[in-house]
Amino acid sequence: MTPLQSLRRYWSALGLVSALVAGVCLITAWNEIGVLRTLLLLNFIVVLLHQFEECMWPGGFPAVANSVLLPSLNLDRFMHPLNRNSSMAANLTFAYGFYLLPAVFPDVIWLGLAPVLVGLIVQFVGHAVYVNMKIRSFYSPGVATTVFGHVPIGAIYVYYILANNLVSTLDWVLAIVYMSIALFLIFYIIEQRLLGDEDSPYAFDDDELNRYTVE
Repeated sequence: MTPLQSLRRYWSALGLVSALVAGVCLITAWNEIGVLRTLLLLNFIVVLLHQFEECMWPGGFPAVANSVLLPSLNLDRFMHPLNRNSSMAANLTFAYGFYLLPAVFPDVIWLGLAPVLVGLIVQFVGHAVYVNMKIRSFYSPGVATTVFGHVPIGAIYVYYILANNLVSTLDWVLAIVYMSIALFLIFYIIEQRLLGDEDSPYAFDDDELNRYTVE
């Protein structure tokens, strides 16, 4: 298996290394980096754990997504015509661009608010509400890190910026616009239009699909 093949297969597991590095940096500089950067770094760590939960352990999100979010006849490419390659590209962009960049510029409120809103609204409604209702379960891959990670961190972030008058109406508007554009570009343009392929050689393996039972 070449390094690129390994990356396509294990990118979400490698995210644990990034999460560990970010965690060490966070602990080391806890008293020096400020509340906003602390919360945004925590949010970055959680999205890496979220991706690991979806794809590696307990895993099975490809099958859930295929059966619930965007049904298709090609289970091994779930969000048709998504494949292992397009999933890797989109999710790495999502984590290291959309989630990590705000921690570099924590004072740009709309930039940090956008991923916070994704966790509070898109992830929570998508995982904990919609998917769980569709499969009649209290759990589906991604719920744990959403409920116990993104939601509390997001709630604290929103409370902090409101309590300290750090957010303006323009910030809310820009955050929502940026969030919408980023999700569209990452999970539609990159993931499906540019890298999606009905005949892709990068189909998911059976063990990536059969980790979670969908009724």
